[in-house]
Amino acid sequence: MRISELLPLRRVNFSFEFFPPKTDDGVESLLRTVAALRVLEPTFVSVTHGALGSNRARAIEVAKRIKAELEVEVMAHLTCVGRTRDELRDVLRELQAAGIENVLALRGDPPKGEERFVPTPGGLRYASELTALIAAEFPFTVAGAAYPEKHPEAPSPEADLAALGEKVRAGAEFLVTQLFFDNEAYFAFVRAARAAGIGVPIVPGIMPITNYEQIARMTKMCGARIPERLLAELEARRDEPEAVVQLGVAYTALQCADLLARGAPGIHFYTLNQSPATRAVVSALLASRSFQELASA
Repeated sequence: MRISELLPLRRVNFSFEFFPPKTDDGVESLLRTVAALRVLEPTFVSVTHGALGSNRARAIEVAKRIKAELEVEVMAHLTCVGRTRDELRDVLRELQAAGIENVLALRGDPPKGEERFVPTPGGLRYASELTALIAAEFPFTVAGAAYPEKHPEAPSPEADLAALGEKVRAGAEFLVTQLFFDNEAYFAFVRAARAAGIGVPIVPGIMPITNYEQIARMTKMCGARIPERLLAELEARRDEPEAVVQLGVAYTALQCADLLARGAPGIHFYTLNQSPATRAVVSALLASRSFQELASA
């Protein structure tokens, strides 16, 4: 089913993101992880697009198997990296044949070792171009990425918002944000988007903190800011892995509860292919009286 049709059916939507493993054993492990989270009744799951090489084929395999074997709605990521327009069309036809109805259209990061994104000859330069191609030629629901704290390559928040508007005009029906830890950044971004005429749902993307070094690397790459008080608490526990997980789960549960109470249409969890932290957060939300009142409102 198209996610654009599913989102309005629930006051609160949960979704989970996974990346394609490198091995066959990894695929089986991932399917068990998805099955463990399936009991939380996600609106959909997403599968990231593999890097150059075999992971691309495995990404499609994983998306198809989640849809067919676990009967969970899937959104497949697709990037412009390393493919011509015709090659992108071939991937889209394969996804369509597998019954997948939803695609997250992305430009993609430059290949490892390269500082700038350079489009493939005969390919596409921007996510908005990929969105337009899909919307014009295929019956998918197309989603786009959004950056509450600005895309690292954007010269200004205003330029970033203008690029986002192009994605929506090209056919993006909802948006999923990059990870963030300061809810005020999300709500300020939503207000700015609405003022700019962007009216589609903007789903916040959240990553439970489970590893100090890992989250430090990821926030540096994507430009997300860790609030000072949270950073201080993490640094105080950096040599206590279990304490970091406990703090991360607690913080994420509070963060998500605040987002939902203030009107966010759902939460998209970056799981890093692990279920325990995400399952703990969502289970805590589902068990709370405030969430039950919100979901039934």
